[in-house]
Amino acid sequence: MIDYAFIGARLKEARIRKNMTQEQLAAMTDVGSTHISHIETGMTIPSTKLLVQMMNILNCDPAEVLCMEMRSARPVLNSWLSDLVADCNEDEVKIITDTVTALKASLHRNRSEDK
Repeated sequence: MIDYAFIGARLKEARIRKNMTQEQLAAMTDVGSTHISHIETGMTIPSTKLLVQMMNILNCDPAEVLCMEMRSARPVLNSWLSDLVADCNEDEVKIITDTVTALKASLHRNRSEDK
């Protein structure tokens, strides 16, 4: 199942990185700013044409926007995770690493218990 809220959130992140408002993106795509807002919150499913248009305007790699939907996007996800902690100091990276490790172990335990 496609997670349109995730796709919308990734589009919003890309728009904000470009210092662009919803109104500006709407004008460039010939849709209303409310439509852009609804796409970014997952309330509206964009047409393929609009999705491609938005990714082109925002200079997004499709894998960046769709990575949770694409099994081959692991390098993009790894890059995103790396970027996420790039500005962290050593202590913060250690805490994040420990947290993710514990979360992964918990997920695996729960998955084993469900079987």
